[in-house]
Amino acid sequence: MTLRIAIAGARGRMGRMLIEATLAAPDLHLAAALDQPGSAALGSDAAAFAGRNTGVLIAADLGALDGCDVLIDFTRPDGTAAYLAACMTRGVKMVIGTTGFDDAGRAAIRAAAEKIAIVFAPNMDVGVNVTFKLLAAAARMLAQGYDVEIVEAHHRHKIDAPSGTALEMGRAVAAAQGRNFDEVAVYARHGHTGERSPGSIGFAAIRGGDIVGDHTVVFAGTGERIEISHKSTTRAGYADGALRAARFLRGHSGGLFDMQDVLGLRDGV
Repeated sequence: MTLRIAIAGARGRMGRMLIEATLAAPDLHLAAALDQPGSAALGSDAAAFAGRNTGVLIAADLGALDGCDVLIDFTRPDGTAAYLAACMTRGVKMVIGTTGFDDAGRAAIRAAAEKIAIVFAPNMDVGVNVTFKLLAAAARMLAQGYDVEIVEAHHRHKIDAPSGTALEMGRAVAAAQGRNFDEVAVYARHGHTGERSPGSIGFAAIRGGDIVGDHTVVFAGTGERIEISHKSTTRAGYADGALRAARFLRGHSGGLFDMQDVLGLRDGV
């Protein structure tokens, strides 16, 4: 069965990548393209940037979701909140790759998942999600005698820090070591900080240029250092993962899932 896909943030870099990927997939149909009110792209063809005519015009009216099966959303938390409400009303499932949610935003997603099926993940890339599994395995084996630091780098336009992916990496390490992530995470160091707290997980964020996304987790011991890294050079991996997530939702009418579920990585390593 062909899935009717709606893309939010159609004018953005990720939105365009998703549009191209959807148009190239024989089992998917681009049914709607959305952008924020006032966008210069409103009324233009969703694939005009690629010199194509799809007949799908970029709209701000959430009524464009009528008849869609899945909305893929890589926008901002306030935009996602509006899309959640519209999708619940229409029974449209969601793939959410937006990051930077506060506790209330995450709670709203959990509540919405009682009515519609949602895949919500800080990073849709297949390689990144395999990296999460590798980190959990390493963290269990290196729980004693190793300090953990996470360094991430993104483009100058990213508005949240640390990245959602970096935070998820920290959570994976903390869970594997039986630690409470909120109690051990350290987000900033400045001035006279004193010695490093045993068991803490430190974060450092770099912002500049057009860096798509680099993440490195350092396990620093005495006389050695183990580093597990993932580096993205394009957003193609995110788009591929998002479409996998949309296909996964075919078999679900409700519930909250992540990419570990989509890729069958929940158990194992």
